[in-house]
Amino acid sequence: MEFVITFLEGFISFISPCMLPLLPLYVSYFAGGADKKHKVFFRALSFVLGFTVVFSLLGLFAGTLGAFLKDHKTIVNIVGGILIIIFGLSYLEVIKLPFFKGMQSGRTANNVLSAFLFGVIYSVSLTPCIGAFLGSALALAGASGTAVKGVLLLVTYSMGLGVPFVLSAVLIEKLNTAFAFIKKHYRVINIVCGSFLILIGVLMACGLMDRIVAIFS
Repeated sequence: MEFVITFLEGFISFISPCMLPLLPLYVSYFAGGADKKHKVFFRALSFVLGFTVVFSLLGLFAGTLGAFLKDHKTIVNIVGGILIIIFGLSYLEVIKLPFFKGMQSGRTANNVLSAFLFGVIYSVSLTPCIGAFLGSALALAGASGTAVKGVLLLVTYSMGLGVPFVLSAVLIEKLNTAFAFIKKHYRVINIVCGSFLILIGVLMACGLMDRIVAIFS
């Protein structure tokens, strides 16, 4: 269940208001100098791999820290749950966290290696934009109590964020209608996404997340 949640958080991060409008810039970055679709695909894949490595290391740290705090799992769940609720309230603009702001990109890739390196750099500049959902994923990783599961959760989050990136880079011409629909309904999407975070936070803080995971495991 945790993996389903983190994957959804990654996907929601992709369609967030400060990410989707910049998608043409990212596609231009992948396609810079590329004359064939397979080159765009591999550059996009390398880009995703770059930020996946960084997020996985964050998951490793969160999971390792959670392992040390395993004997205090109730406290970890309460603190993590409260943080996720705060992230959700921020997403709903009930409260404002100044470090959750948009980001911009203006680079181009010449090869797979440069795409990977930009993915690493991008993961840092991306954090303010997707901080709410990334923070939620890290809170779940910390509550997992194991380093391995912490890494796997953040890899899953990265897949939720990365798969749409790769597909968009290759199929951008065919997805204009879908993107237009999402942009038109941003307000509704934000309400749903913020409410989703708050729900996860409440379940985690009340200790119900562990029970739900146990049912589906």
